[in-house]
Formats: sequence, C-alpha cells, structure tokens
Amino acid sequence: MSPAPATIEATELHISRGHTKILRGLDFTVDSGRITGLLGPSGSGKTTLMRAIVGVQRITRGAVTVMGSPAGSASLRHDVGYVTQGASVYGDLSVEANVRYFGAMHGATAADVTEAIDAVGLAPLARQKAADLSGGQFSRVSLACALVAHPKLLILDEPTVGLDPVLRAELWERFAAMAASGTTLLVSSHVMEEASHCSSLLLLREGLLLAQLTPAELAARGGSDDLERAFLTIIKAADRGEAESEVAS
Repeated sequence: MSPAPATIEATELHISRGHTKILRGLDFTVDSGRITGLLGPSGSGKTTLMRAIVGVQRITRGAVTVMGSPAGSASLRHDVGYVTQGASVYGDLSVEANVRYFGAMHGATAADVTEAIDAVGLAPLARQKAADLSGGQFSRVSLACALVAHPKLLILDEPTVGLDPVLRAELWERFAAMAASGTTLLVSSHVMEEASHCSSLLLLREGLLLAQLTPAELAARGGSDDLERAFLTIIKAADRGEAESEVAS
C-alpha cells in the first residue's frame, strides 16, 4: 500500500504582484494530523502563502496541492477551513445565527453549532449580536464559523491576535485536540512563543523559506531555548549568506 499523500505540498512556488516577488521558490510538505506553524515577520509572505493554499491567490509559477488535488479544487470545498485576520461574519446576526448559517453550508447539526461556540468561549454570548461584541470576541465568532464544519484542513491566519493569555491557552489546547483527532492545522503567527505549540515550523523571511523544522530543531540550530532568539540567529545567518553570495558574484 502506497503512503497517503501529504495534506499540503508546495513545489517551486513563486508568486509575484507586478514586478514585486512575494514568494520565491517555496518547496515543502505538510503531513496530516499535525499543527504546523507558519512563522515570520510582517511582510514575509505568510498570508499570501495561505491564500495560495486555499486557492484564492494567483500562482506565478510552481504548484500547490491539497490532499492530492490542486489548491482551490471544488472537491476541497467542504474539507478546508480558512480563518482570515479580518473576521468574516455578519454583524447584525447573533453569534449562534452566524455559526448556524455557516454550518448549514456543510450540513452541520445543532450539536456541531453548540460545540463550535463552546470551543471559542462564547457560549454566554451566543444570543448576542456579533456587532455588539469586543474586537477579540468578534474574531472568535469567525473561528467558530470555521470549526463548525469539522474541516480536514484548518488554516488560521494569526488567530490569537488580541486575545487574552487564558483564551490563547484554551485555543491552543483545542487545536491540539483537533490535531490528535486527525485534523491538519496550519497556523500563522509572528509571535515566536507560539511556536512551541506546533509539531513542525515553516520559517519565512522576505518570501523565502529559511527552514522547515521542529521547535527542538529550531532551538538547536539557533543555539538558544528562546525560540525568538533562535529564529533571529537563523535570519542573521541567512542575511550573511546572501551578502556573501552578492560579493562573490
């Protein structure tokens, strides 16, 4: 029996906007049932990569496949959840109505709706209009709308921004439980402390993939248990390498 294909596979992925190169030759695979962290400073190309995986970003060259099909294929519609940085919910609907609406597209049950709302800590506010919530609460409604479909692949663009430490910890526990049950999660962040929650890390810098490694490998390669310091060490080494290449040429 041949092994199952990777949940995500990128091959020589290039994306440009006009004359600006956003992603430059990315090659990586993401296995199923794991939390993969997509880490890098602002402007490194994290959101562009996520959009390419979902299938809403034009690819200049190369390819991205998701569960064996080209990214964006109609067959993936019910299997991929995507939570953007900007919450995609209806302000004039209640929390429950929003989640129920998005769940209906995927055949979700009333129990699924309740479970998704509970998972993001909004059960006490389920009947409240989304527009009346705080910014952090509003973004959690969007997350619940993605969770209700029980996607096989869940892509989260900076899901913990603006959340208090207790809720951040609860969400990471939820993500870990989902991965343990077989869901694949790709979570972007520029907060390096969150890297420790991931099984694998993709480190982006100015559109380049610097490394794909585990948190332990990052600490070892960067020479520090402080993952932010370790990442900075890798970035500086990459910058030195580019500078040396320019001098040699």
